[in-house]
Amino acid sequence: MKVKILMVCLGNICRSPIAEGLLKSKLNNNNFFIDSAGTGSWHVGNKPDLRSITVSKTHHIDISNQKARQFTYEDYINFDHIYVMDQSNKKNVLSLAKTPEDRNKVQLILNELIPNSNLEVPDPYYDEDQGFENVFQMLDKACNSIVYRFLNF
Repeated sequence: MKVKILMVCLGNICRSPIAEGLLKSKLNNNNFFIDSAGTGSWHVGNKPDLRSITVSKTHHIDISNQKARQFTYEDYINFDHIYVMDQSNKKNVLSLAKTPEDRNKVQLILNELIPNSNLEVPDPYYDEDQGFENVFQMLDKACNSIVYRFLNF
């Protein structure tokens, strides 16, 4: 049985596509299904932000074929783990939860690095290229923790 993991940010064009690409590059697709979504609908159907594509490509990860989509309640049904980038994303995702089991699937991704710290991955959208590199590095570390957790289950 595959473990299904969803990465969520605001528009699904900056942080969550990077996180999806990173985790896919680290885990065997035969055992894991990884996807991403946004809490907003502004970019549905669009590719990731060019800066996200560029920073990922710099690290040998191709996310250029991803397409933005919006988080829906069905994601609670389809995914085992839902990682959000910040408190606003968490609030929006939890607003669709119907059961305690749904709510238990959701956590801030940086809590994988420092449990219960509730640190947020900053949105680099209005930042320069260095902001995207900083986000990539944060998410790379968090994804390494996720890999360690699932492979040492």
